[in-house]
Amino acid sequence: MPRKTFHSPIVAAAFAALLAVSCAQPKPAEISDTRAADEAAIRAADADFAKAAAAKDLDKCMSLYADDAVFLSSGSPAAVGKDNIRTVIQRMLATPMQLTIHVASVDVARSGDLAVDRGTVEAAVSDKKGKTTTQTSEYMLVWKKGADGTWKIVADTSANEK
Repeated sequence: MPRKTFHSPIVAAAFAALLAVSCAQPKPAEISDTRAADEAAIRAADADFAKAAAAKDLDKCMSLYADDAVFLSSGSPAAVGKDNIRTVIQRMLATPMQLTIHVASVDVARSGDLAVDRGTVEAAVSDKKGKTTTQTSEYMLVWKKGADGTWKIVADTSANEK
């Protein structure tokens, strides 16, 4: 029975051909950098929330939250899930107040699917006698971009300034 032998030039040529073919494969398309547009969308959503709160539009406020969002506020237990957050926002909207949101920064991840939005909220609350007091809180929101391209709040936290 004849014995098969491999010739190193043939093996080297085959290896070189495989290497050339694998390197020539098209690379996945670069993800376009949409951070500036995403930041603008999130800032617009912040403004939409303030307008909806002023109009006492609970459904519009809630449309900005993901179904599994978490809401943390100083002195209160965490509200987990959109239904529980709805109760908190509903109580907030029932209070006669004017919200003013000051966005300090919106940082969108290079991946384009997460963002952190932070700033302050001034809540001017009027009592039954018409006396207005203003309370300022710092907030931080974590936003997540859905497959449909819309941004939803997945974490909302705030703390009163001292």
